[in-house]
Amino acid sequence: MAEARSIAVIGAGTMGSGIALTAATAGLQAWQIDVSDEQLVRARAYHEKMLNRNVDKQRMTREEADAAIARISYVTDMNDAKAADWVVEAASENIAIKKKIFQQMVNVFSNDVVFATNTSSISITEIATAVASHSERVVGMHFFNPVPVMKLVEVIRGLQTSGETVQRTIALAQQLGKTAVPANDRAGFVSNRVLMPMINEAFYAWMEGVAEPEHIDEIMMLGMAHPMGPLRLADLIGLDVCHDIMMVLYTELGDQKYFPCPMLRQLVTAGRLGNKSGRGVYEYTP
Repeated sequence: MAEARSIAVIGAGTMGSGIALTAATAGLQAWQIDVSDEQLVRARAYHEKMLNRNVDKQRMTREEADAAIARISYVTDMNDAKAADWVVEAASENIAIKKKIFQQMVNVFSNDVVFATNTSSISITEIATAVASHSERVVGMHFFNPVPVMKLVEVIRGLQTSGETVQRTIALAQQLGKTAVPANDRAGFVSNRVLMPMINEAFYAWMEGVAEPEHIDEIMMLGMAHPMGPLRLADLIGLDVCHDIMMVLYTELGDQKYFPCPMLRQLVTAGRLGNKSGRGVYEYTP
């Protein structure tokens, strides 16, 4: 099985920019694709910041950092990346947006390209309906934030995903220095099926006055050996993302226990989305 040489990453947000940086650092040619020029500028700034930090910490040489950034192309048109032999969609956690992107991908990339999605909760089988005649090439490739640091990639097989596609995905994850772990195509897969209800319950504990946010987090860190408390983690993930994943779980599994806590919904309505907005459960200095 030949190694991938190039990758197109659709979406230049937190996850997409992390995936592109990880690929470039591993030696792949990467195209960072986003419809927003402003988002691409932010992604490049993030890439340069992370590479400079790695040089400062002697994790890589200046030459290696310069080579990595040179391997990333920043484009707004998917057609500019049509030479890629792998595609990862990392757009918003919205089924309509993802389906539209997949429909465009079929018309741009060659027939042997794997179509991976970085969705953290949406059905791979459902996404694949957008490209029904190519559904065997659609696979879930769920990276974790921050992508350059976190080792896990959850590999999700849809109903029609081929065994070859799964094996190629596992091989790519290993090429990127990650550990691939398979899971089946159910709402939230394993990671968010377990994590998000815990985060939601932490919001209930706060809302009901069981403890203040910093104390909830401290108890979970010291008592359960979590590196980060659930409310701080929710801010890092994005409260809007947590809300959307809970709604996917609630809709797909039909159990009231997955419905987002009123406190979580209120913060999202107020625009307090966590780190990315400067305020969520906690406040953050730009």
